[in-house]
Amino acid sequence: MKRLTCFFICFFLSEVSGFEIPINGLSEFVDYEDLVELAPGKFQLVAENRRYQRSLPGESEEMMEEVDQVTLYSYKVQSTITSRMATTMIQSKVVNNSPQPQNVVFDVQIPKGAFISNFSMSSALDMENFRTEVNVLPGAKVQFELHYQEVKWRKLGSYEHRIYLQPGRLAKHLEVDVWVIEPQGLRFLHVPDTFEGHFDGVPVISKGQQKAHVSFKPTVAQQRICPNCRETAVDGELVVLYDVKREEKAGELEVFNGYFVHFFAPDNLDPIPKNILFVIDVSGSMWGVKMKQTVEAMKTILDDLRAEDHFSVIDFNQNIRTWRNDLISATKTQVADAKRYIEKIQPSGGTNINEALLRAIFILNEANNLGLLDPNSVSLIILVSDGDPTVGELKLSKIQKNVKENIQDNISLFSLGMGFDVDYDFLKRLSNENHGIAQRIYGNQDTSSQLKKFYNQVSTPLLRNVQFNYPHTSVTDVTQNNFHNYFGGSEIVVAGKFDPAKLDQIESVITATSANTQLVLETLAQMDDLQDFLSKDKHADPDFTRKLWAYLTINQLLAERSLAPTAAAKRRITRSILQMSLDHHIVTPLTSLVIENEAGDERMLADAPPQDPSCCSGALYYGSKVVPDSTPSWANPSPTPVISMLAQGSQVLESTPPPHVMRVENDPHFIIYLPKSQKNICFNIDSEPGKILNLVSDPESGIVVNGQLVGAKKPNNGKLSTYFGKLGFYFQSEDIKIEISTETITLSHGSSTFSLSWSDTAQVTNQRVQISVKKEKVVTITLDKEMSFSVLLHRVWKKHPVNVDFLGIYIPPTNKFSPKAHGLIGQFMQEPKIHIFNERPGKDPEKPEASMEVKGQKLIITRGLQKDYRTDLVFGTDVTCWFVHNSGKGFIDGHYKDYFVPQLYSFLKRP
Repeated sequence: MKRLTCFFICFFLSEVSGFEIPINGLSEFVDYEDLVELAPGKFQLVAENRRYQRSLPGESEEMMEEVDQVTLYSYKVQSTITSRMATTMIQSKVVNNSPQPQNVVFDVQIPKGAFISNFSMSSALDMENFRTEVNVLPGAKVQFELHYQEVKWRKLGSYEHRIYLQPGRLAKHLEVDVWVIEPQGLRFLHVPDTFEGHFDGVPVISKGQQKAHVSFKPTVAQQRICPNCRETAVDGELVVLYDVKREEKAGELEVFNGYFVHFFAPDNLDPIPKNILFVIDVSGSMWGVKMKQTVEAMKTILDDLRAEDHFSVIDFNQNIRTWRNDLISATKTQVADAKRYIEKIQPSGGTNINEALLRAIFILNEANNLGLLDPNSVSLIILVSDGDPTVGELKLSKIQKNVKENIQDNISLFSLGMGFDVDYDFLKRLSNENHGIAQRIYGNQDTSSQLKKFYNQVSTPLLRNVQFNYPHTSVTDVTQNNFHNYFGGSEIVVAGKFDPAKLDQIESVITATSANTQLVLETLAQMDDLQDFLSKDKHADPDFTRKLWAYLTINQLLAERSLAPTAAAKRRITRSILQMSLDHHIVTPLTSLVIENEAGDERMLADAPPQDPSCCSGALYYGSKVVPDSTPSWANPSPTPVISMLAQGSQVLESTPPPHVMRVENDPHFIIYLPKSQKNICFNIDSEPGKILNLVSDPESGIVVNGQLVGAKKPNNGKLSTYFGKLGFYFQSEDIKIEISTETITLSHGSSTFSLSWSDTAQVTNQRVQISVKKEKVVTITLDKEMSFSVLLHRVWKKHPVNVDFLGIYIPPTNKFSPKAHGLIGQFMQEPKIHIFNERPGKDPEKPEASMEVKGQKLIITRGLQKDYRTDLVFGTDVTCWFVHNSGKGFIDGHYKDYFVPQLYSFLKRP
């Protein structure tokens, strides 16, 4: 039988947080006495030893007291936190009791930013969603197991570990175990009631000096939502809150296995006075609950200002208004007046983000230049907006540039994106570039409490200009070690490498400015301090220092990449990220996951997410398929599949160059091969969804090939991508029309019609025309056994927020067409003479420019790479081509709009 193998392939895609592939072991069904041990058949989706397992049909098993079509035998969650690095396993074991096959869905939510191997997205606050669905045969068992990792960040004085429990039904065995191991020692640990008292007394907490264990094991009776109900009450979050002891202001320096991690969270410091400007979007889209809750939050926030703070309020739509044109002391009288001003706001009009931010920057800059600000104070701008700019400067990159050019280095910009319509990626870049952070505020949650919680995280600045230094030359690859501000209740984490053979101890020197003094903090860490501690605890993760360093480094590189000033810098950073992905098995936003069967002829690419999905950050979209055999390919014994990480261009991906063709792929990108010149010339056609483009029109031989465009689900960076969603082939002499869409292949001959699905593998022959379908991959249309057209199917995840399925078409240059053949591709069957000369460096060093003379015109062209997907539908083969700008102007005859035709089988009417 077939097996499925997973590959991770590196692509240059959009930014989001990274994910790590776990590599530890897996417990088996034998853990439970009432379950039969699994047969060797395994379905692997997670990583190396991580398996979704299922047994062969017919194995005996003990049923639960209530027989259901699908019985949940066990639901098990294990979390271990070692020095803020958390590893969580969620395992589900089910059996199909029905005489019919049943679809079983494994659907769990995980904290956003967690490192996992594959998952899709959901709209839950601070959560991602992993979901996979398989078809289980009668009597068969299936085991799902998902592992993910995350770093615990300190907020408002504690670390919060959330596990979303969603077994979906009563489980015979349900157990959750959380171990917290902190060498610094535990200051407190608390498990709040998140189930409205239903499980009162069920969580059991065992706490020592440096380790705690939380156990949650409700019986079947305790799981029931009511005594006689079959529904489970286990549907929510188990939350563990804790903090660690801190005896020294210099922080805790933990050193192990060639890496160190420095935790720094001083307290007992006086707050630094702050100058804060609230910039609030009051455009029409803020009308209703959003504005009401924003006003409510702002009133509470203003009450929390300290007497030594200075503030003002700017509200904006298409116009910019200020409560005060300068900064005002936060006295009770002024705060009360500002609250009255905010209460009177009536949302309306457009959104002028550019002018609002420049006004806020001007107020702070002017106050600083006039010496009106305390030199030891901290200046903050907090932007609250729910939409993209619609008035004034609309170009996001220009707004970003304007802010950067005007803002002074002593100002931090924080951005709060309200709801799901705002361009959150833009807000992240805006804040990251200006010493701040961005956060999404979810409109379907309690907006007011989210705003207040965020403000509380930045309301108490304790230090400015915090610098971490590690003088010894054996300390290398240190992560970010300078920080603009440190806020009370948070924590700064710095990590790096060291050579234990050259260094007996690591020294750190921290310098910072507090409210009333300059601080110099020194500490030493011995090499073997953690050795005994970690070796004595089976739950401790001895690899936590490396994982933390890799996590910090990869996210730092991703942030740098998003702000790279040049294409060359971006490529350099990208190469570093890809190497990190390979070295540390971290699936980054530049990486995708592919599922492949053993034969290598069926692959599905997991789509990378957009720069900011509608709810959550940092995710990898996973799209899987079950091979439609009589028995699922993973149901029978087979060698254990493996996962490997591959960099693009590595030896495994090399292939023999395919025969030269003319083709159209992606958006739609035409690549014209000119045999005499042995050159590939390419151009894009930027048009509208629904338009039909003529590709080949040969009235003499009676052949037409047209393509209809389909649009992406929404614009990306202001541009709506289009693709070929439907192709029409008309062979007039045979009276045969072939329509190929992303769903079906339809052959019409006279009054008769015959349809095929992409899930078929079939061949249809009608005298001169032969149609071959290779399921989910390619349709080949051959005329007279000598002229072939290939149509490739490109599938994307059906719930992808932007991309859609599309088609690629490949047409070999041939002399079988008549001299009258025309069309966007057909015109090049008669090869034009071209002369490419004066090759020179372009704006991008890796994309040189040249001049090309063709059809009596001189064009500027650019050399780059495009993909040929015939030999490899997922990865493609790089093809060098010279790119003609402006929709092929000068290379094609006339204007691209001249190639519009009214119907899918219309011949081109030439002017």
